[in-house]
Amino acid sequence: MKQFYTHLVEIEEIIVELDKLDLSDEQRHHLASLVDSSLHHTILDAILSELKEEDKRVFLKHVHDGEHDKLWEFLNGKVDNVEDKIKKSAEQLKVEMHKDLKEARQKRSTTKVDD
Repeated sequence: MKQFYTHLVEIEEIIVELDKLDLSDEQRHHLASLVDSSLHHTILDAILSELKEEDKRVFLKHVHDGEHDKLWEFLNGKVDNVEDKIKKSAEQLKVEMHKDLKEARQKRSTTKVDD
């Protein structure tokens, strides 16, 4: 499903890193789904933290209905620099994911050496 922020956020670099791990297709698919879900929740949290209570309901309705044009019109009227805030929150998450993947690769390589 295409999200309203896909034109702002690229996660291919994380997926490429997942492909470098020695994982089954099922494991890789599961982790890619987790990456996508984490990104989605991070972005929703970043936006919701900027909105008033009554505006949160309107925003979530637009997200649920997939009304991207209405959603962007709404967000641009309610949140200053909303696109920058989305990009920043996504970048912070991607930095953490890269760090976690690097750790996982290091642990796997030391485990294989110890075997």
